[in-house]
Amino acid sequence: MNFFRNLPFNILGKKSQNNLEIDPALKSQQPIVLNPSLPKTLAELEKEMEAQAQLHRIYPHPQGAKKQVPILRKIIWTVILLGIPVGAVWLANLPYSIIRRTISQNAPILLLPSYMSMDSHYRQAIAVVEQAEQLIEQPTSPSDLELGQEKVKQAQQHLDALPIGFLNDWSDYKYWWYDSRFSTYGFNSARTKVGQLEAKVFQEKNAQTLFTDSEQELSQAKQQYQQALTSTDKKAAIASWHSAIDKLQQIPSQTLAGKTAQNKLQSEKREFAEIVGLAAGNERISALITAAQQFSWQAAKAGQNPPHPVAEWQEIENLWQEAINRLRQVPSEDLAGYSQAQKLLATYQANLAAVRIRRQAQQDSVYTLDSAQRQIQSLLASTPTNPQIGDRNRTISQLQGIINQLKKVQPGTTVYLEAQQLLLSANNKLSQLEAK
Repeated sequence: MNFFRNLPFNILGKKSQNNLEIDPALKSQQPIVLNPSLPKTLAELEKEMEAQAQLHRIYPHPQGAKKQVPILRKIIWTVILLGIPVGAVWLANLPYSIIRRTISQNAPILLLPSYMSMDSHYRQAIAVVEQAEQLIEQPTSPSDLELGQEKVKQAQQHLDALPIGFLNDWSDYKYWWYDSRFSTYGFNSARTKVGQLEAKVFQEKNAQTLFTDSEQELSQAKQQYQQALTSTDKKAAIASWHSAIDKLQQIPSQTLAGKTAQNKLQSEKREFAEIVGLAAGNERISALITAAQQFSWQAAKAGQNPPHPVAEWQEIENLWQEAINRLRQVPSEDLAGYSQAQKLLATYQANLAAVRIRRQAQQDSVYTLDSAQRQIQSLLASTPTNPQIGDRNRTISQLQGIINQLKKVQPGTTVYLEAQQLLLSANNKLSQLEAK
């Protein structure tokens, strides 16, 4: 840089001289100085350029900043002016019946978002309820029930989004500029249907759980029967197997699980009969006959040493009836077991009839004795100390009625001995009165 500074000015300023139209042919003894100040060197020029660049970095666009201030103000005012009506509409559509009722009376058009939201939720609720009804009422698999349950939840959400207080005044919120598809009847029907579908899903879930448990018990019982080594183990496995089949029969047939169980039940019974065979049937018949004999033994034991009160005869009668009920469960297909059951059944029915007769006799005798005792008390209270002839005849007549009543008390009852004692006293008193 310093090297160029020492060069003559005419060399650096040659172009400038040509610009000033100075004839280059003229020879000058002294250099022509156009500016009394010294020319800037390259170093000074570089410093000035760096200073200007730094200034531009600090204040990049001073004129552009001045232009951005009005634009920013316009944006702020635009947001404010737009926010005021939007906020008013938002406030008018708050889910409070007081606000909406007031707005509907003065500026109903502000409630247009509420009308649109209600119609949207209502249409979606009706559509989803129809889908859920199809899936739940006519399911083809458990996945249909799962999807139907989800649809019911969606429908309930849409119905919950409808403001109840607003719906009560819905007839007052219809205007010529808005055509609503909302129906109060349809809304109530949808709510009722959603409740019914929820109950239906609950029943289907319970039936499906029962079906799953029955299948597991069937599988375990079959495996237990195959692995049984002793007769006791086989009996336990057969009992479990039979119990699982009974559970399949208990599943409601109107449910999807019930329909599946009914189809499975026939095959399970057939498999049970083929594998277990007649042995299981004989075991069951033997158990029924044994149970009937146990009840009959208890009944005979309770009936020993009569007479008994009415309550005890009733208990004996119930025991004989239980024995008869067990025998009636023996199927006629098993000839040997059915024949034995019929023989025992005839004996047990005869015993039951005898017990019923004894119970009725005891009941009648107790009632007759009570009636006779009341007549005796009445006679004693009404008989004077010095009876006249008319009083004596009336007393004889009453005594004769008491005697006839006491004779109705049947032997073999708990009150027979007491009735005989009263009868003897009444006869003696009657003989005394007739002898006078």
